[in-house]
Amino acid sequence: MSPKSVLNVAVFGAGTFGRNHLRIYRRLEQEGYGVRLAAVVDTDPAELQRQPGDIAVFPSAEACLKACRAGTLALDAVSVCVPTSAHYAVASQALQEGLDVLLEKPIAVSLAEADSLVAQAAAAQRILQVGLLERFNPAVTAAAPLVNGPMFFEAHRLSVFHRRALDVDVVLDLMIHDLDIVLSFVRSPLRQLHAVGLRILSSQVDIANVRLEFASGCVANFTASRVSTETVRKLRFFQPHQYLSIDYARQDLLIINVAPGANGDQNLAASKPPVQGGEPLLLEIQAFLNSVRTRTTPRVTPQQARDGLALALEINQAIQAHAVRAGLI
Repeated sequence: MSPKSVLNVAVFGAGTFGRNHLRIYRRLEQEGYGVRLAAVVDTDPAELQRQPGDIAVFPSAEACLKACRAGTLALDAVSVCVPTSAHYAVASQALQEGLDVLLEKPIAVSLAEADSLVAQAAAAQRILQVGLLERFNPAVTAAAPLVNGPMFFEAHRLSVFHRRALDVDVVLDLMIHDLDIVLSFVRSPLRQLHAVGLRILSSQVDIANVRLEFASGCVANFTASRVSTETVRKLRFFQPHQYLSIDYARQDLLIINVAPGANGDQNLAASKPPVQGGEPLLLEIQAFLNSVRTRTTPRVTPQQARDGLALALEINQAIQAHAVRAGLI
């Protein structure tokens, strides 16, 4: 695909996540970013009726892609925001149609599906970017260049209960963001895994605690809950002579350095480097559109998204095994 002055995009799925994609694309279109929201797909007729008259609406991805093949609709890229169970089917159809795809996380529900999507994108030379949103969090962006041999992570991601994304467990729903960040920071093979999880308000695991140990010696503890009374999104990690704390929600980075004092003791020096704030979803979509225009590898590669899913599924297997040992099921 040669660079175009205006990219035509569609959003497949206008639910909770899809509405935010729609909002961002409309904003970018109004700001002259070189993108046009051309179509919306949703199975809910009421949702389609809410869309402006200048946007084509379709009840299914198949109907939308059929219009593309018929020449009545021109698309360059799509955001796939359908339920996780449909990620593979919808993203695969879009890739086969020659479209670039921004796919909400997780990439799929199984490794077989993930591997197929990775292969399809490579064979078709299409951009496939997975929406692991925290990669675009300004606080993470500020912290990434400072990572230097981390040895201990502590991640907490807590949310109040919402009746959305209940087709997946809390590991695939919430924890996967922190798994992705830690994997991108550590870059070492996993050596050991312990996990426990409980079902509370849904048929899936709603709260989980995980301990990972990597070949480098780094240890990472994760807690994720979608039945909390408060919202917390924090990641803390220690590396030689330094402690860093990321508050995802506040987009805040705290650094504490350990340095020798005048009398041979150790001193702590805290600092907060400037963080250029911004909405992560806006930054993610802008990065996706840039990859589409320039045909460059997205920041979150399909393989990285696949590897994050592999770890999440391994964690779920460990949670299941623990539940059996503990007599919970």
